[in-house]
Amino acid sequence: MKHLSQRVKYGPAHSEKNYFVLESITMIRYCSGIFILSGILLLAPKADAQDYPSKKGGGFRKSKAAKDLSNSLSNDDGSLKTAGFYEALAKELTDQHDYPRAENYLQKALDIYNRLNDKEAAATAARSLAKVQEMQHKINSAIQNYLSAADIGVDKRTDTINTNDANRLQNATNPGAQVKYSQSNAAIFEREGKKEEAADAYKQLGNSQLLQNNSTEAIASFKKAIEKSDNTKEISAISRKIVGVYVADNKVADAIRLSESLLEKAKQQHNVELQIDQTRELAQLYNRNNQPEKTGPLLEAAYTMAYNSGNTSKTKDCLLALTQYYRDQRMDAIALARYDNFLHHLDTLIRTDSSLVDASIFDITEGRIKDLEKEKALQQALIKNKNTLNYFLIAFVLAMAVLLFFIIRSLYAIKIKNKKIALQSLRREMNPHFIFNSLNSVNQYIAESNEVEANKYLTSYSGLMRNVMEHSSKDFVPLSVEVAQLKSYLDLEHLRFSDKFIYEMDIDDSLDADAVMIPNMLIQPHLENAVWHGLRYKATKGLLQVTFEKQGPLLQVVITDNGIGLIESQKLKTVHQKAYQSRGITNTRERIQLLNDIYHLHIRLEMNEITGNGVTGTRIVLQLPLMDSHDVNRKNQVSYR
Repeated sequence: MKHLSQRVKYGPAHSEKNYFVLESITMIRYCSGIFILSGILLLAPKADAQDYPSKKGGGFRKSKAAKDLSNSLSNDDGSLKTAGFYEALAKELTDQHDYPRAENYLQKALDIYNRLNDKEAAATAARSLAKVQEMQHKINSAIQNYLSAADIGVDKRTDTINTNDANRLQNATNPGAQVKYSQSNAAIFEREGKKEEAADAYKQLGNSQLLQNNSTEAIASFKKAIEKSDNTKEISAISRKIVGVYVADNKVADAIRLSESLLEKAKQQHNVELQIDQTRELAQLYNRNNQPEKTGPLLEAAYTMAYNSGNTSKTKDCLLALTQYYRDQRMDAIALARYDNFLHHLDTLIRTDSSLVDASIFDITEGRIKDLEKEKALQQALIKNKNTLNYFLIAFVLAMAVLLFFIIRSLYAIKIKNKKIALQSLRREMNPHFIFNSLNSVNQYIAESNEVEANKYLTSYSGLMRNVMEHSSKDFVPLSVEVAQLKSYLDLEHLRFSDKFIYEMDIDDSLDADAVMIPNMLIQPHLENAVWHGLRYKATKGLLQVTFEKQGPLLQVVITDNGIGLIESQKLKTVHQKAYQSRGITNTRERIQLLNDIYHLHIRLEMNEITGNGVTGTRIVLQLPLMDSHDVNRKNQVSYR
């Protein structure tokens, strides 16, 4: 680029009027050009960086983290990876001093880490978030995040560092305390070799020392921060702080020497961006020191470097400083020439400025990130709503199932209760013939003036009735009680038919009659049938045998009589007797069926005719589970479930 170096002089031919006109034209063109340039910078073309050559020193590098984050959100790689890319992108934005956007992405990363309970990563993200909030002077939020990082930290060192920073911010009116906390953190980072963190701690230390009006130590701390930092923008910002301190103390020469040393360092490191900043800084210092002869060449050099670096934004800033310098020196023609030259080459500069292209690409990528986040949030909302609906449906189905279970259980309990009522009703049914004949027998004894027999019979009868009534509400009674009831009944029948039969009752020695439980009055109807329909019609005296024996897990009751048998008995019965016997047998079978249904007992009943070798009679076998009182209670509870 060719620069104008001569000073335009105004001779006698130039009147004050002509100078005013030239000045007006210059201002109009100057302002118009700045407006156009600002519009171009704001509306940079949305193009791919590959379309133009990239030059070192651009203001905004193409963001790999933004691309990675976009791909991660698009491919749904996993929350941890996505959080890591959020952090990486926030780091890039922090380096560019774009703190609001960095804060946004760090908050998203922190939310993911907290959701996944990754404490170490969450502590790191919370600290980074606190730092960018501090940069924006959001002190309360920064304090809370420093404390949060300390609370969830996984080691004592990080807890100490974050607690120090929280305390430093909480002691805003106590610079001495701030110095102590910053020195503590700087020492920790120095030992661990963390340069960027140490640079940040030294910068904070320098700020606190300035509040103490300790400019010498503040400058020393700022210089240490510059030594530790590799971030061009941070170095420029810190150097401006040092220069400000020197200038405030009227030590412009010291500020110039610092700026010259930083410029030399930037040249050695080939850091074009820092060279541009330090050259402009040095020019301003010379200008402040009333050395315009050095100011102009330095501003020209800064402008040339900015243009050659392909950074439109820095070129514009250098141009404004340069033209302002020429205007201050009343060299408007040169200022106008510089400006015309800049506009002439502006199109080429913009096309070769990778920072504008990268910024455009970043905006496009960030827009895509936001769209993907909205899409993901919508998907999560849909999933949440779907899950909520599923949970509701599951809860509804479970509630209906529970309700149905209780309804079925209630119906089953009602059914069991009804069966128990039916069982109790059947158990209380007694042979009307037995009652009628028993009373007839008493009446006969009284008529014959046989008071002893009448009294004996009536006593036995009343005892039996009382015993039956006492146990009528129980489905099961001890075997000893059942045997006593059966003996009482057979004794009564034997008083009436003493010439017709004798009876024998045998209980297995292995049975505990008081412990074994048996259905109440289930055997009596079979004894009644044996006496009334078998033995009393026998020409000779018969024998009725009742045995209770243990058969493994079963109790077997065998009732045997040598009466006339089932077939002959049917032939001799009256119509009424046949109906009663049928009802008696039906009663017994119904009771057995109810007991099996309610208590799941599997009681079995067999009735057989005894024939052969001139012998007749009936044999009844009743098999039921061998139970004690605990078994009965357990089955009673199960029956209601």
